Amino acid sequence: MDRLESMAVFVTVVEAEGLSAAAQRLGLSATMVGKHVRELERRLGVRLLNRTTRRQSLTEAGELFLDRCRLVLREVAEAEDAVAAARGAPAGLLRIGAPISFGVARLAPALADFLAAHPRVDVEVSLSDSLSDTVGQGFDALFRVGPLPDSGLIARPLAPYRMIVCAAPAYLAQHGSPATPEDLAAHTCLGLTHWGLRHVWRFDGPDGGIEVPIEYRLRIDNGPALRAAALAGAGVIRQPEALVGEDVAQGRLTALLPSYDLPARPMYLVYPPDRTPTAKLKAFVDFALARFAA
Repeated sequence: MDRLESMAVFVTVVEAEGLSAAAQRLGLSATMVGKHVRELERRLGVRLLNRTTRRQSLTEAGELFLDRCRLVLREVAEAEDAVAAARGAPAGLLRIGAPISFGVARLAPALADFLAAHPRVDVEVSLSDSLSDTVGQGFDALFRVGPLPDSGLIARPLAPYRMIVCAAPAYLAQHGSPATPEDLAAHTCLGLTHWGLRHVWRFDGPDGGIEVPIEYRLRIDNGPALRAAALAGAGVIRQPEALVGEDVAQGRLTALLPSYDLPARPMYLVYPPDRTPTAKLKAFVDFALARFAA
């Protein structure tokens, strides 16, 4: 087996947290993925993963080898990109992370244009509302919403992430429309599970800022699924304009509380501060700024 390929498979197994998930991501069988890992362990003479029927964990040797694998694979990719850059064409695999709602509604449709413009670049996108570590998780770039920690990463500002409070016309016909944020206490509100105990919606009104505690009757850990529930008339949601703006424009959802604004959250594209960005990363940064910047 090719040693570099086995190293890449091993890294994917760790990041995907299992052989089956890694196999699906790589387009291989779980048996073949397992063979790659076992071949590495045979060659090194150590166990890299502790495996049970329910979970896996890295051994001490596995943790050391994982860091080295990522370094080697990154250097190989950069070497390939350097050659491609010399020929003037971005090439290689580009790994992008993004929040779920933004990824579904805005990023995924936009990638059709990026792929058409750069036929030698392949893109792998991971959507999650809990992504935080660009370098540690192997991403080339990551879309982040909200204030940024002082991470040392390059951060390019994008258009603010605006939110809309809305509900389906069928729900409003039965329950009426709230006139003020405080009226939401009498409505069925839907929220995201990962918000935890922060059940507070903030508004900017004619008399200043307002914070309204919200009790959710339905919680879902996925914005598009929450949108589907609202479209079915389940209740009132607060979701990104990127996800529900078209529904509001087409009348499938109705924007509420027109005299009050929801504070927009800052949004950034972040990536490692390499001295010489790869051609594929530079191409994507230029594309993202042109498509999503304010």
